[in-house]
Amino acid sequence: MIPRRVVLFSILGFTSVASFSSAQIDRITGKNFATRSEVLARHGMVCTSVPLATQVGVDVLKRGGNAIDAAIAANATLGLMEPVSNGVGGDLFAIIYSAKENKLYGINGSGCSPLGLSYEQMKAELDKLNRKTIPPTGMLPINVPGTVDAWAELHKKFGKAKLSDDLAPAIRYAEEGFRSPN
Repeated sequence: MIPRRVVLFSILGFTSVASFSSAQIDRITGKNFATRSEVLARHGMVCTSVPLATQVGVDVLKRGGNAIDAAIAANATLGLMEPVSNGVGGDLFAIIYSAKENKLYGINGSGCSPLGLSYEQMKAELDKLNRKTIPPTGMLPINVPGTVDAWAELHKKFGKAKLSDDLAPAIRYAEEGFRSPN
């Protein structure tokens, strides 16, 4: 006969395992509630908020791409898997250090104002609103997204692999689907 105390501990142990399994367990190290996931590689590093996007970046490095290729691939994948935080409809800012040239480069991939909106038109719209600055909401603060153009500019200057190869994992996941990270 099994002592009652052992049965109780077994039930409590099962309950705690069951409640733990509902927590996010996609991280092999660190706290399971961390906001960044890590995927380790021997000669490179990629960090994103979605483990699968991190893996995409590491895979690009393993195939011979460089840090810019991995960043573009991971960012494109994040745009698909975490669209509220990243995506082709947003902006991109980057600072790149070229060890070969011992030089810093920066890119401001924030979108530009719509082509048809002149400075005079903007001032007239602000006057109608009795404002001197662009409001935080409404039609006036909307810009043309700059992410995709920034990818192209970064790739042209620094990319090693083909841009189509950098974007291929995100395209594949968009066509075939993926498990939601949350």
